[in-house]
Amino acid sequence: VQLVESGGESVQTGGSLKLSCAASGIRNSGNCIGWFRQSPGKEREGVAAIYTGGKNPYYANSAKGRFTISQDIRKNTVYLQMNSLKPGDTDMYYCAANLAPIGRLCPLTAYDYNYWGQGTQVTVS
Repeated sequence: VQLVESGGESVQTGGSLKLSCAASGIRNSGNCIGWFRQSPGKEREGVAAIYTGGKNPYYANSAKGRFTISQDIRKNTVYLQMNSLKPGDTDMYYCAANLAPIGRLCPLTAYDYNYWGQGTQVTVS
């Protein structure tokens, strides 16, 4: 299993970024793929998650209305579109996979995910 994030960079307040999480070694549907973020010394925080092949995304309150998670089944890739970025969104962003979700529910808690990417840095100034 390999998850590779990309798309993080430095942007100004109010800007937008689209992060990508390319998955390999896993089926392209029936998993939960989540986006998390973490600053040094802080716990990893769930941002958004999606049941691949399904329709309903899950968002943390901090992401609702600004972030959109989506998927490209053919590419086995999950995206996180982030708009109206704020300095408080500055973090390392990780994608993670849960290969055996229960009832198609995708939690936003880090311990529910077994596989992690290396992260991509987002800096908002």
